[in-house]
Amino acid sequence: MRNKIKISASILAANPMRFEEDIKRIEAAGIDLIHIDVMDGHFVPNITIGPFIVAGIKQITDVPLDIHLMIEHPERYVEAFAGAAEGNGIITFHIETVENPKEIISLIRSTGMKVGISLNPDTPVEMVENFLDQVDMALVMSVNPGFAGQKFIPIALSKIARLRDKGPDKMDIQVDGGITPDNISQVVKQGANVIVAASAIFKTSDPGSAIKSLKQIAEQTMEKEAVNLVN
Repeated sequence: MRNKIKISASILAANPMRFEEDIKRIEAAGIDLIHIDVMDGHFVPNITIGPFIVAGIKQITDVPLDIHLMIEHPERYVEAFAGAAEGNGIITFHIETVENPKEIISLIRSTGMKVGISLNPDTPVEMVENFLDQVDMALVMSVNPGFAGQKFIPIALSKIARLRDKGPDKMDIQVDGGITPDNISQVVKQGANVIVAASAIFKTSDPGSAIKSLKQIAEQTMEKEAVNLVN
């Protein structure tokens, strides 16, 4: 049985002048996760959020936090972000930034947070395959990380399919970048079940309706795929 669909709203696309309002709106709409892109200006060409802001977000909402560390030396910051999230959620690191993935997996696990492992569009799936049985989620970047509003890179589809084939059934597969109502079915068909959406939520006139629509399309796609497998 496929893992259930979850929508993770990326606050990278939210209005920084009304964070609390935006977060409350998506919470009321039943958002599953709040995706927080942490960028250091080195691994990616942008600088975003630190633990202090994450702690502030945690004071606003009880929705689990989906903390995506797009930073060099993530091991230096795991405990700070886990503490800011109060142990509620998942921390994902990039395979490209670490020499010993097992060590950081163990470190994240020790904080009480779930563990995610991510790979960029140009990174082959083989780099993470040996660690899939040790993580809760694999994240496929479907844009080059750094900025919201980019277009979906189709190479992500084959990566999602390979991860679903190679990873344990219980492992979530997340896709991040350029997801819209027009292409969400494509990633779900390949095996993704945790969908990060930024502009598709926060750049609409009604973020709550956008969340519900994305989830409905994804769940209907998953149901059709299940029927096809039976037949």
